[in-house]
Parts: sequence; structure tokens; C-alpha cells
Amino acid sequence: MGFLDRFKNKSVTVSQYKLITDIGEGFYAWNGNLYKSDIVRAAIRPKAQAVGKIVGKHIRETIKDGIKDIKINPDVYMKFLLEEPNPYMTGQMLQEKLATQLELNNNAFAYIERNDDGYPMAIYPISAGASEAVQNNSGELFLKFNLVNGKMVTFRYSDIIHLRKDFNSNEIFGDSPAQALTPLMEIVNTTDQGIVKAIRNSNVVRWLLKFTQSLRPEDLKKQTKQFVDDYLNIESESVGAAATDAKADAIQVEPKDYVPNATQMDKTVQRIYSFFNTNDKIVQGKYTEDEWISYYESNVEPVVIQLSGEYTRKLFSRRERGFGNKIIFEASNLTFASMKTKLDLIKYVDRGIMSPNEVREILHYAPREGGDTYVLRKDTGQLGKGGDEE
Repeated sequence: MGFLDRFKNKSVTVSQYKLITDIGEGFYAWNGNLYKSDIVRAAIRPKAQAVGKIVGKHIRETIKDGIKDIKINPDVYMKFLLEEPNPYMTGQMLQEKLATQLELNNNAFAYIERNDDGYPMAIYPISAGASEAVQNNSGELFLKFNLVNGKMVTFRYSDIIHLRKDFNSNEIFGDSPAQALTPLMEIVNTTDQGIVKAIRNSNVVRWLLKFTQSLRPEDLKKQTKQFVDDYLNIESESVGAAATDAKADAIQVEPKDYVPNATQMDKTVQRIYSFFNTNDKIVQGKYTEDEWISYYESNVEPVVIQLSGEYTRKLFSRRERGFGNKIIFEASNLTFASMKTKLDLIKYVDRGIMSPNEVREILHYAPREGGDTYVLRKDTGQLGKGGDEE
């Protein structure tokens, strides 16, 4: 029994549903067929794995008497929720699954299960074939999901972590990639079918034996088998030469195999890679430090920032956010940086130019306790508020 089966009899108290968007303008998954393509899987895998590697932390940042106080993972239940969002997966698995769904459908959903006091206790990914935005008479927003198993469930939007890409024509959902990708995928599928047919054609008739006399059907089969065993079988004792007589003429048949054009196929693959903002080097892991950082900043970081924002506003109430509670996912775009690059960055800290937390913020790291203190390399002494040495 899946987790969503527990909610099939749980109804949401809504007096009347009213469509926000017209039917057909909601989110629709692409029948799951897109993920069957090895090219698409290869294109999205590096990004999904990179998102899976980021680490979520609960930060509580307050200011008292002009002094900033930062607590990291102050509530144990929230720390455990980020590490193990549900009994079936770790935080890394959930993040990778959401990133994969986001790439495939330009939308990704996860349901927040709360206890009777309203505190989040678990987060479950939602694999939906379609979703529709609705609201009740009070204007509260809900999402109605058609699950891949055929069931339908409805959840409050405030209980849904919703990631979006190509957020343009619809007010709630990201635009479907189907219209842009369908022509490319049709070319890929046609090419793949051509390759399969070419391989199958290798087993068609290659030789035609024309006998000069009439033979019974059983004799035809016998003589044909004898010809194959003597000259076409790899275990034949033939030494590369064949002797013939006047009983039959052997005519070789040239099959007309369809071999896909390599140049056309390569261009199609590159267009698919371009759609997913990737390239051969990223897919094959042959990138340089600068190439990976460029890819990370342009493709992974936007998802990381969106994750942080969605987790923060859906796991905490406005009052809790007002007290400085937020979720930050550490996104290290310098994971594959050289040692020289890392050392060049550190010099800004021990020279009193920037505090450790200011550098960590630039790198999209979570702040650390005591990280707002400026230090000098010469004596590691503390600086005053104005930056002057005390």
C-alpha cells in the first residue's frame, strides 16, 4: 500500500470547488514516456544528482541589541525531517526525485504531512499524471491530483511543495515541455526504430538458390540446408572456396538496410541536450572546473534557491518566519574547484575584508554561529563594528 492510499478516504472540507484555470490548462505529465529515452535520462541525470547532494538546514536568525544570533538546526524534529523526510527515503533521495520530475514535467510536487498541532512530520513526493488548481468559496487554493495509479486526491496548496520551471503562461503551473520536445522525440523514436529494423534485416534471406530441375518441397529444404551447412555456417569446414555443379545457381541477395544518418542523429541529440541546458562534457563527466561551475550556477543553483524558498514558506508559518526561521540548502558550486581556487577565496576572510558568513552567503552556504566576527591574519584579533582593530 502506497502512502497516498491512506488519504483516499480523507476528504478536504470544501463547500464548493471553482476552477481557477480552464480545463486543459493545468499540469499534465507526459505519460511517463519521456523518461524512457536514454538520451533524456542522460541529459537530466547530472542535474538531478547535483540537487540530491545539497544539504538542507534549519536556520534561526535573530537580532538582539544589534547583535545577530544564528542557530543551526535548533529544533531536532526539523533536522530529522530534512534528513529523513519519510520512512521510504532520505533527503537526498527526495531531492533527486523532485529534481527529476521537475526536468521531465516542469513541475514537481511533494505533500507535507502534519500532526494535529500543524507541525510538519513527513514529506512525500507526489507522482501525478495530472493536476488541477481549484479553490473554495473562501478563496483557499487546493490542488487536485490524478495519480498514476488512477486515484484522485486533493490537498491544500499550503501543504504542497511545488517546484516550477518555464513559469510563463499559467498562473499556477510551469508550462509543459511536451510541445517543444515532441518533434525531437519523434525523430529519436523513428531513428531508434530504424536501427532495430536494420539489425533485424541482417537475418533476412541473403542467398537465393535457383535449381535447374523440379524438386519436391522436402528435397528443396534438404538441398538448401545442405548449402547453408557447407558454405554459410561459421562451423563449416569450407576454406573460403565453394564448388558448384549444374543442379543449382546461387544468387546473392543484397538487402537494402536503412542506416540512420549519424550527422542528423547527432544534431537531434544536441538539440535535446540544449533543451535541458547541458552538453556532452557534462553528461559524460569530462568537464573542467570552470565548465562545471558555469553549469552549476546556471542550472543547479536556481533549483536550490527555489527549494529553499518553498521549504521555508511551506514548513513555517509567517509568524515563525518572522522570528527568523528558514530552510537553507547548501549549494556548493565549488565542489569540483581546484585547491588554488579555494585558497584564493579563503584569503578574503583572514584579511578582515569579509566575515566568514559573508563569504559563505556568496557561496550559498548556510551561516554558522560566530561567523559574523571579522578576523585579521596578523593576529586573528577581533575587529570593531566599524571594521577598525580593537
